Amino acid sequence: MSNENSRASTVAGLALAGTGLSHFVAPHLYEDLTKQAFPTDTRQHVYIDGAIETAVGLGIASPKTRKFALIGLAVYLIYMLGNVARNR
Repeated sequence: MSNENSRASTVAGLALAGTGLSHFVAPHLYEDLTKQAFPTDTRQHVYIDGAIETAVGLGIASPKTRKFALIGLAVYLIYMLGNVARNR
């Protein structure tokens, strides 16, 4: 991976981690979206999603853990989409 791609991945990972942390600062911003996947205990799931996004984002930001974190991101997205589809 080129240095430029690595830098872009680091920035993208930090942005995802920042988004994850914002779930704790302003959880109400995520409740409508989260409710689609988790109609019960929505606030709890907002916090869980925030923790997952923070961890995955930090993993993507580090070249040493990037591949593993990208697999985690794919699994997380599939899990979320599956929950949205199941609750429609």
